[in-house]
Formats: sequence, structure tokens, C-alpha cells
Amino acid sequence: MLVGNKSDLRHLRAVPTDEAKAYAEKNQLSFIETSALDSTNVEAAFTNILTEIYKSVSVKHFGGDDRVQVSPVGTNGIVISPTTDPQTKKQCCSNL
Repeated sequence: MLVGNKSDLRHLRAVPTDEAKAYAEKNQLSFIETSALDSTNVEAAFTNILTEIYKSVSVKHFGGDDRVQVSPVGTNGIVISPTTDPQTKKQCCSNL
């Protein structure tokens, strides 16, 4: 993923958008412009990169079959149970 940051400072741009898009396409990268100042596309950039990482890891997990359709798990979260019984804590941890 190629991210152009500080898109709010158009007058100080060092790389034109078209040039960045062409570079990203040539190198098989996704492209997005962001601005932390006005929160433009910041969340979208993180969401995109995390989705790509998830897909990449999932494809490797499924034996490299890139035909497998994967998507991130819903927003319900994961419940993690304690690994030890709270009643059997050691004395040094009883104040915690």
C-alpha cells in the first residue's frame, strides 16, 4: 500500500497524485491519500492494510489457495477465559 500523507497541504505537494497512482499501479500497490490534520482517509488506510494482511495470512493458512474467499471476523470480538482458577492464586498475588 502506498499512502500519500498530508493531503491537506496541496500547495506543498512534492509528488503529484497522478504520478503516485501510476507508481502504485506499476508496483501492484493500492494507493490512498490521507490527512491526519482533518482525518481524511486515515481510518480507511488502516482498514485497507489490515484487510490485506488478513487476506495474505489467511491464504497462507489455507495452503496458498488464493481462490479461498476470506474476510475479517465480525465485530463481536473474542472471549478469553482465565487459564487458572482464581481461587488457586498464589499468596504473592492475593492483593491483586
